[in-house]
Amino acid sequence: MTSYTEIRLKEYYRQGKITPQLFDVVSAPVPEPEQGEVLIKQTHMSLDPAMLGWMTDDTESYIPPVQLGEVMRSNGIGEVVASKHSDFAEGDRVMGMLGWREYATSDGQGLTKLQPGVSEEMALSVLSLPGLTAVQGLLNIGKPKAGETLVVTGAAGSVGSIVGQLGKANGLRVIGVVGSDEKADWIVNELGFDGAINYNTPNLGAQLEALTPDKIDVFFENTGGPIQDDIFNRMNTHGRIVVCGMIADYQAEQPRPGPNWIPLIKQRITIQGFAMPDHLHNAPQLISQLMPYVEAGNIKYRAHTLEGLNSAIDGLNLFFSGENKGKLLVEL
Repeated sequence: MTSYTEIRLKEYYRQGKITPQLFDVVSAPVPEPEQGEVLIKQTHMSLDPAMLGWMTDDTESYIPPVQLGEVMRSNGIGEVVASKHSDFAEGDRVMGMLGWREYATSDGQGLTKLQPGVSEEMALSVLSLPGLTAVQGLLNIGKPKAGETLVVTGAAGSVGSIVGQLGKANGLRVIGVVGSDEKADWIVNELGFDGAINYNTPNLGAQLEALTPDKIDVFFENTGGPIQDDIFNRMNTHGRIVVCGMIADYQAEQPRPGPNWIPLIKQRITIQGFAMPDHLHNAPQLISQLMPYVEAGNIKYRAHTLEGLNSAIDGLNLFFSGENKGKLLVEL
């Protein structure tokens, strides 16, 4: 093969559905690695909600946006097909920020070798950003204690599902908020959550009250939406709220108004937002925190795999519709 396909950002995302008009799909010559570089043929690519922010022109966010004309940013896994780098050999499977393209060159910075026996799905679903985010957010910020109650929104997603399982492994009562009865069944009967709420059903407050008889100590927020107020109002004294995402507001013309702050004073609640670029330098430590749970069989996952590079464009809309089931991946 002398050419390959890559997808570049052509227009910034504003609002509404992700459309092909935002991107340029181009053909480019397959590069030759220079001294100290490797050439990688990408096989699996991760789709993540954070991409929706990377596609805007928000220069005040936690990470600079993708520049117009640049290859769309993403994490992925590929095989080294040519190497002029002493640390990598042809045939090595590596993971890193490869972008929306079939081939990429790298100087090795940020590349991680996959160990034998670790599948591409396992690496991107657990050992990559989802698992690191879950560990940092729940264990290091939420600081759960056995016997407490944890509520996690987006509980069937790549991050939320791991957060809930970490909570169960640490002796918490875990309630998940999801967008369908099928997802509710999965997190309860497959992942071991103590209860689930489908946010598309009525009487959310009453459902939450019934499932949290001792109220809520830790709230891991991935989505926003109306149920946020109900959860906030059931927080216990000295409760912790960990804010990871607000996907319900990403398409809104106006974000939902926040809750009244008086309960923050009365209940001495701690709220902390976080973004993983601040913590990626601690990735080895986070992996070491996660691996005992993986090795003990405490972490299950499922992957929702799309086929072909171009499927990434429409695939991003699954985050808005909630139709993705598990970690969203593209197999090239």
